[in-house]
Amino acid sequence: MKAFIKCILGYSPDEFHLKEGVLGITKAYYGCVEVQGHGTLHCHMLVWLVGGLDPNEIKERILEAGDDEFKDRLFRYLDDSLSNYIPDLPMECDTVLSDGFHAASVCRDDVGIMDGKPDLPLVQQDLHNLVIDCQVHKHAKTCYKYCPYPLPKVCRFDLDADNINLETYFDYEKGELCLWCLDGLVNNFNETILCAVQCNMDIKFIGSRASAKAVLYYVTNYITKSQLKTHVTYAALELSVKKLGEYDLLEDEITVRAKRLLQRCAYAMLSHQELSAQQVSSYLMEYEDHFTSHEFQGLYWTSFESYIKKQMPSPECKPLKEGEDDLMPDHENDDTDTEEDYNNAVQVDDVVLADEEVLVELDDFGWLMARGSHVSDYVMQGPALKDV
Repeated sequence: MKAFIKCILGYSPDEFHLKEGVLGITKAYYGCVEVQGHGTLHCHMLVWLVGGLDPNEIKERILEAGDDEFKDRLFRYLDDSLSNYIPDLPMECDTVLSDGFHAASVCRDDVGIMDGKPDLPLVQQDLHNLVIDCQVHKHAKTCYKYCPYPLPKVCRFDLDADNINLETYFDYEKGELCLWCLDGLVNNFNETILCAVQCNMDIKFIGSRASAKAVLYYVTNYITKSQLKTHVTYAALELSVKKLGEYDLLEDEITVRAKRLLQRCAYAMLSHQELSAQQVSSYLMEYEDHFTSHEFQGLYWTSFESYIKKQMPSPECKPLKEGEDDLMPDHENDDTDTEEDYNNAVQVDDVVLADEEVLVELDDFGWLMARGSHVSDYVMQGPALKDV
């Protein structure tokens, strides 16, 4: 991955020596390593380019300003960077290793790429085999898992032989950019990247608000999903409770039993965690599980969420009116520690302060001192930090 970032993306942390990569001059990137069902590792990566415009700016330049020159340059760049068709075979060419083996499993010594003297017809034939073996989509049962009977079967990856678009154009009615698609069953790829990584890949240009939201939702949902299935988790928890046995009021202390139950549940879920050999090897060799060009500060989202709910209450979360029954159990006289007590004790930053309220804490010497809050720091920041 480091070689990919350095050589293919051409990223350089030195702002005075920027190099142009395959996609342009890379300004920033963020990649997260994930594992597939078969155990193989892969990386989801977002790449920001120097001079790249956001979807709203692209729409304004094309739709409102009517900048046809910018539109043509953007279309040429996208058509050059993204491909989704099976390359033609050369008219006359010798055989290559990928003709008899899977294209992702052979070395490219026979096409002259390694010594810097590529034989273009051989490279073209090898690329043809690589696209067929790695990029052509074959429908499976998982493609239709969101299509219950008797609804028509529609591939959830939106890959279909009828999805043909002969040229890139801008839909002025919808305000969206529509990319060309010469083969509806071929995943998008970049020829240079595909030849370099020699495995299946996908690439997408975020050029509209709808696609930006879709990509953001997909990436967030993918990297935050639990590796344990829900039914497996509940089965492990049930087994932990059974092993702990029934509660004996005379012999068991409630706090000790609660800690023991928590430990058993954690051990049970960890024992059902599936790790592939590639994951274990990656952890043991201390390889990175994410790649980023910048450093980021931790953000305690719950504190900001509480502040937003206070400023803009949701109708579903309105407080009960007088006369309405509160169906929540009363824990006022309960001596056991609740999840709310734990959150209040551990994440002090979650406390949302009212006006003229100050949160205090003890320092190492026992003196009271004011404690900062991420929410207050962000809301009350001065003009000098308005871009932060």
